[in-house]
Amino acid sequence: MPPPHSVRLARPEDAEEIRRIYNREVTDSSATLDLVPRTAAEQARWMHEHAGAYAAVVALSPEAQVAGFASLSPYRSRPGYSTTVEDSVYVDAAHRGAGVGRLLLSELVHLAATSGFHTVIARITAPQEPSLALHRSCGFTLVGVEREVGRKFGRWLDVAVMQRVL
Repeated sequence: MPPPHSVRLARPEDAEEIRRIYNREVTDSSATLDLVPRTAAEQARWMHEHAGAYAAVVALSPEAQVAGFASLSPYRSRPGYSTTVEDSVYVDAAHRGAGVGRLLLSELVHLAATSGFHTVIARITAPQEPSLALHRSCGFTLVGVEREVGRKFGRWLDVAVMQRVL
C-alpha cells in the first residue's frame, strides 16, 4: 500500500498547482459556478486572502505533488455572520477516491474550530453526490436546497446547503 497523502497549510509556491486544479473545474465541471478560469494575478490575490483565519490547505501526494486543496471563506459580509465560514474542497482528478477530500475537509473543520468559528457552511451544486457524501462523512447535515440558482453549460443548477456546527 502506498504511503498516505499528507495535508498542510498552503504556501505561495502552491499557487500554480491550486490554480491548475481549480481552473479545470471551472472549464470542465459544475463544481464551481465560476465561468472564467483564474489568472495568475487573481490566484495571487486568492492566496493572500486565504492566509490567516480564512485558511487554505493542500493535500500532498506521497511524491509531494499537490493532490487537492481546500479553503475557508467568509460566509457573508455582514458582521453578524463573522463566526460562520464557507468551505471549498477540490481534488485533482488523478487523486479522487483516495481519501484526499476527507483529509482536506477534516483539516478545514479542525482549523475552523481552532480559529474560533462556530459553524461551517458548504454550498454544493447538484448533482455532486461525491461532495455531498464527503460532507456527510465529516458531520455535515443537509439544511436546504436552493432551486435553479446557478446556471452553467446551458443548464439551471440547484445548490445544496450543508452545515456543521462546531
